[in-house]
Amino acid sequence: MMYEKVCPIMPSRDFDVTEVFYGKLGFQTWFRQDNQYLLLSRDSVELHFFHKPDHDPATCDHGAYLRPGDVDAVSAEIAALGLGGDTGFPRFIPVEDKPWGMREAAVLDPDGNLLRIGQEIA
Repeated sequence: MMYEKVCPIMPSRDFDVTEVFYGKLGFQTWFRQDNQYLLLSRDSVELHFFHKPDHDPATCDHGAYLRPGDVDAVSAEIAALGLGGDTGFPRFIPVEDKPWGMREAAVLDPDGNLLRIGQEIA
């Protein structure tokens, strides 16, 4: 047996806010079941969300690691959105080379979910 895909499941306080935020990142709604479950997709990436109205973004420990073909292009695309400052939610952490051999950027969504976006340093 071989696995084909991994799909993170993350909390959302408000599916409408989540859809708008991820829509700006190029994701489209694939499935929504009232305030129970939400699936978003872009290219081969699926992000799943469960409704948690009392979720505290400051204590969120959910996230996903996305591996695009060109992290610099994706980073520039996200930077152009102006997602906020150095603290709070949402926010964007610009691309940089990491000591573990990856070039990475990061986004924290309105619920504190971390999307780390990276590729190997050539």
